[in-house]
Amino acid sequence: MIPRWLYIPAALGAAFVLLPVVAIVVRVDWADFGSLITSEASKDALWLSLRTSALSTLLCILFGTPMAVVLARTSFPGQGALRSLVLLPLVLPPVVGGIALLYTFGRRGLLGEELDLLGLQVAFSTAAVVLAQTFVAMPFLVVSLEGALRTAGRRYDVVAASLGARPTTVFRRVTLPLVLPGLVSGAVLAFARSLGEFGATITFAGSLQGVTRTLPLEIYKQRETDVDAAVALSLVLVVVAVLVIGFARQGRSRL
Repeated sequence: MIPRWLYIPAALGAAFVLLPVVAIVVRVDWADFGSLITSEASKDALWLSLRTSALSTLLCILFGTPMAVVLARTSFPGQGALRSLVLLPLVLPPVVGGIALLYTFGRRGLLGEELDLLGLQVAFSTAAVVLAQTFVAMPFLVVSLEGALRTAGRRYDVVAASLGARPTTVFRRVTLPLVLPGLVSGAVLAFARSLGEFGATITFAGSLQGVTRTLPLEIYKQRETDVDAAVALSLVLVVVAVLVIGFARQGRSRL
């Protein structure tokens, strides 16, 4: 039982989120919808967004999972400061993130000379898109997984260790299965955030069709020249995001 008056602000909040989506649906030029979303540039942008978002989500899992475990299951001096730095991209303007990445991996950046010696040029490439998306999306996975780890507690880990299981075995056979729903939620949030990334990408990777121009960048470009195409592509991005979240919820309920 909850107070009935809570339904009023809840309904207003839901309307605030849903009305802009409805506005897009109403504004779409349905007569030419097919041609608007199937141009060569639009298909390139959508395919690039899906590929780079999948890669950045994989990087978030590979690096974010150990980070969440260290933050949730250990205690060391400076842990609070480290957590704040890890979560910094959540509150940092994406453009600032893009500039930071540019002055880290760019030719004149912190690692520019080393990357040049290895024959690698990261900035303004597809790799830069993946790095930018990973930079802004990883905190979502870390926050989700760290919360799941703290909720699960350590009792099952302690029992497994007392029975002779090695730390790696405990992590692989006990800890990860326990927090798998949290890991899935974090991965979905990371993918959705990567899919919608704009500021860091255009600053660090630029906007070159088929190479660095993801769907949000294509929408921004089309908004200046063809508003109908921008609205149609916006709806495509909304549908993709809703499908991703819907499939993730189904998968999580089965875990």
